Amino acid sequence: YSTESIKDRIKEITGGKGVDVVYDPVGGDFAEPAVRSMAWNGRYLVIGFASGPIPSIPLNLTLLKGCALVGVFWGRFLGEEPAEQQQNVEELWGLFNDGKLNPVVTDVFPIEDYEAGYAAMMERRAKGKVIFTF
Repeated sequence: YSTESIKDRIKEITGGKGVDVVYDPVGGDFAEPAVRSMAWNGRYLVIGFASGPIPSIPLNLTLLKGCALVGVFWGRFLGEEPAEQQQNVEELWGLFNDGKLNPVVTDVFPIEDYEAGYAAMMERRAKGKVIFTF
């Protein structure tokens, strides 16, 4: 995932249509190609900047794609709209309980082995979620 072109791969997967929603907790160098991969009228959700640098995205792309950039800051949302946040949580648990959400779990570590789990994340060996058990 770190060597192929994200834009080309998305184009291939979507048959050239592009994606309707981008959920981006990474930012950095992945942001602009992700916006360029948007389908018409799509939504790009800015979740965070795990890669470190905050990206600069040419705003003309939003015109060309007819897409929206939306900042998603859960902490503020919880304070501003607590009832809606509770509804979101209930809907997510419902989807999970119905088997409609299937998170990819790369590794499970006992908390005593946290250094190995942390290393898996920092060395980019984890391609999904890393779970620590107590």
